[in-house]
Amino acid sequence: MTFKALLVEKDDDGKTHASVQELEDSRLPSSDVTVAVEYSTLNYKDGLCIGPGGGLVRTYPHVPGIDFAGVVEDSSDDWYKPGDRVVLTGWRVGEAWWGGYAQKACVKGEWLVPLPEGLTTRDAMAIGTAGFTAMLAVMALEDHGLTPDKGPVLVTGAAGGVGSVATAILGKLGYEVVGVTGRPETTDYIRGLGADRVIDRSEINETVKRPLETETWAGCIDAVGGKMLARVLGQMKYGASVAAVGLAGGADLPATVIPFLLRGVNLLGIDSVMRPYDDRITAWNRLATDLPMDKLHDMIRPATLADLPDLGRAILKGQVKGRVVVDVNV
Repeated sequence: MTFKALLVEKDDDGKTHASVQELEDSRLPSSDVTVAVEYSTLNYKDGLCIGPGGGLVRTYPHVPGIDFAGVVEDSSDDWYKPGDRVVLTGWRVGEAWWGGYAQKACVKGEWLVPLPEGLTTRDAMAIGTAGFTAMLAVMALEDHGLTPDKGPVLVTGAAGGVGSVATAILGKLGYEVVGVTGRPETTDYIRGLGADRVIDRSEINETVKRPLETETWAGCIDAVGGKMLARVLGQMKYGASVAAVGLAGGADLPATVIPFLLRGVNLLGIDSVMRPYDDRITAWNRLATDLPMDKLHDMIRPATLADLPDLGRAILKGQVKGRVVVDVNV
């Protein structure tokens, strides 16, 4: 038995090369549950793993793909049986473990969650880690007191994967959403997802000497980090929270502690990789109800395994809009 996969190999010079190959089933890692993968997706981490690795890939040859959805083919885990539809995000699958850019994947049962009612496997991969992270961020802001009557919520990197889903969720929940983008051509797209306003990143990406500015934002989902996050912290309303989900603008944080001390601002770190099972179930069930499916479908860019090397390079350059859904069987 064989299956098709995107295999990344490293040559003697340390350079990596990705190509679609037909592999024997015996090459799959040994674990509890074998899944016939139907769809995967593309995240920033995937771009790293398809290309230079970014320090995420431990051994080569390697099959990337940190997300997948499909049907259980074989299982020794009591929670799953053949025919069950399942979703996987995180757990370092696609990094330290062979992932979803293949027609088959073999993983630990504890890493899977059942596909929520109302979602198809394609929907689940339009959501993927990016959408799952966005939902976790919304939940964290709500847990810290955010409600629609508190004022505008800022979403940075609003045309990206996390930002797109976050904008759509917040819009449906009745929040006033302000999107930030460095790509003016995506303004109409972001508005279509539910943003009330869109501002250029140049308005908010420069550090200022003042540690506090006018109280503006009731909440923020930040996918950028760096200077932008530092600036936003000084613009938050009293007691407001920022959910930090990414570092597209850099890992440094050139900020002061003043917003935390004088305004009680909260900086909430959002991890989606090692999230406990119960949190995953809650988030996925919320996604099935709180994410407008028409908006989700508008985000989708279809792709195949053969498209992934080019798309991986593009996402690392910030050139991918919305959500890429990979049909691994085409």
